[in-house]
Amino acid sequence: MTRQLALLFTLSTLWGASYTFIKLGVETIPPITLIAARTLIAGGILLAIIRWRGLSLPKDAATWRRFLLQACLNSVVPFTLIAWAERTVEAGLATILNSTTPIFTFLLTVLITRHERVTGRKLFGIAAGISGTCLIVGVEALTGLGYQLWAQLAIVAATVCYAGAAIFGTNFKGLDPVMPAAGSLLCGAVILTPLSLVFDQPWRLTPSRESVLALLGLAVFSTALALVIYFRLLQMLGSVGTTAQAYLRVPIGVAIGVVFLDEALGPTAWVGLLCIVAGVIAMTIPQKFPQPKPVGRGI
Repeated sequence: MTRQLALLFTLSTLWGASYTFIKLGVETIPPITLIAARTLIAGGILLAIIRWRGLSLPKDAATWRRFLLQACLNSVVPFTLIAWAERTVEAGLATILNSTTPIFTFLLTVLITRHERVTGRKLFGIAAGISGTCLIVGVEALTGLGYQLWAQLAIVAATVCYAGAAIFGTNFKGLDPVMPAAGSLLCGAVILTPLSLVFDQPWRLTPSRESVLALLGLAVFSTALALVIYFRLLQMLGSVGTTAQAYLRVPIGVAIGVVFLDEALGPTAWVGLLCIVAGVIAMTIPQKFPQPKPVGRGI
């Protein structure tokens, strides 16, 4: 369990940083080109790792169709929507809106797939996570809601995509986690690169040094490394448990502000942090159900 929580914390940190990377990147790089480069670089890194390990990607068409659908749900659509939205929406607000992924995952699980047991502990985890997030950000942090309505709705739509990706991603249990990560990113690059060439003409762009460095950080750490951890966690915790990392992004962002930016943390934020940690633990500890007793044969 310690390893699972460590991976969950690492993934939360990597994806929590992605919003800042995106905000810096879209300052001088158009959203489609930024995400096309993100998927291409990250997919290339993972492909090189696969080759270095002496492995090879699956060759059957059925698996690649699954990679393609995963790419649409987990990278092409949500990555692009968030990048477009962050041209006007603050990175912090994007993080808050996107932290609702476990809610949509839970609802999709209950209403459609029903592939995981709905337990009181997971219900508690959902409630604790939402409460903790509200306590940390405070009402004043949500005053931006309603402005830039379409951009905010785009982030919510991306969140729904992430929820669907978490559920569909459990279908890759038989594969090494690096395989669906690489396969879906390469499929995403195949979709987005032609769109970038047509709409953005990237050879005409003059991105700033900060945007280029943000793109590299986004591709290497918040995408390539993060997706390998993500698919590993899907195997360990399931979809609802894995998406619980969305709640951890908020306290991690607060902690970075306290340590590096000398920001003050109010008493309600500390209470919120405890609520979120409790919620994540409740949603990620594997539920043990009693095994049915064998029926003895009568004499």
